[in-house]
Amino acid sequence: MNIWSKLLTALRGGANEVGESLVDGQALRILDQEIRDSDLELRRSKEALAEIMAKHKLAEDRLASSRDKVAEYEAYAMKALEAGDESLAREVAAKIALLEGSRDADEHQVRQFAVSIVDLRKAILQAEGNIRRLKQQLDTVKATESVQRAQATVAHRYAGSQSRMQTAVESLERIKLKQAERGARMDAAAELAKDEGQDALDTKLREAGIIADASSADSVLERLKQKSAG
Repeated sequence: MNIWSKLLTALRGGANEVGESLVDGQALRILDQEIRDSDLELRRSKEALAEIMAKHKLAEDRLASSRDKVAEYEAYAMKALEAGDESLAREVAAKIALLEGSRDADEHQVRQFAVSIVDLRKAILQAEGNIRRLKQQLDTVKATESVQRAQATVAHRYAGSQSRMQTAVESLERIKLKQAERGARMDAAAELAKDEGQDALDTKLREAGIIADASSADSVLERLKQKSAG
């Protein structure tokens, strides 16, 4: 049971390593896609900001118009009161109340748009900073990856060339050794041939009586006489 438990643990560890290897292998592609997605969302946010800013401008225009209307009818009400026509002034006051309600609604909308613009601008600036930093990190990672890949290639080729060079050097040494051995054999053969030739010549000279045979009885006796006399 303990063996099976260890085996399953090892298999899970191997699976995790394979998964991490696959993820790491696709890391740069994943980061590229994340940046593209972030850029797309950033463009959409900027489009939304432009739309809100346009609505904010329109709401400000409506607010200005509402305020002008309120001011206009307040002037009418004042004139009616000055003329002593309180009934007309009351009627105008009712109109002013409606205009003020519309003005207040416009003011509330303008404030909401202003807050949304501030928040969205802040979010856009933050997103731009994040994307810029991510792009910088990605560029650094890509550059480092390229350098390390090139270094690994060079190291592999150097190791291979060193191995091939070592093999070539060893082959050269073997060739030189064989050549030296062959030369030595040729020199020995030449020396033997020379010796054999000299022996043959001496033999012919002895047979012809031109040189004395050092191994003959006369030669030995003569040598002993000379030694005794000396």
